Amino acid sequence: MTVRSALLTNAVIFHNALDIAEIIRQLLEEGWEIDPEDLAHISPYLTEHTNRLGEYSTHELGIQPEAYDPKLDVDFTPLREQDLTAAGLDQAA
Repeated sequence: MTVRSALLTNAVIFHNALDIAEIIRQLLEEGWEIDPEDLAHISPYLTEHTNRLGEYSTHELGIQPEAYDPKLDVDFTPLREQDLTAAGLDQAA
């Protein structure tokens, strides 16, 4: 994989992660309850709509992205506790 295609792949994955986070925020604002277990099955690495090895030109877009907000108000504690229990790490030595 060339540096250019790796950069493009990472940019697409990051963009997908931003879109997923924005949709989750919108659902939370609408009053939906978000189950961390469901989020564990979502991946920003989607390939059906991307030609990873194709040629892309982005300079003519001229779009300035908004600042990224890394805060996602979802409590992942139950998943962490579940992982610790499954690994047997929740017990005192």
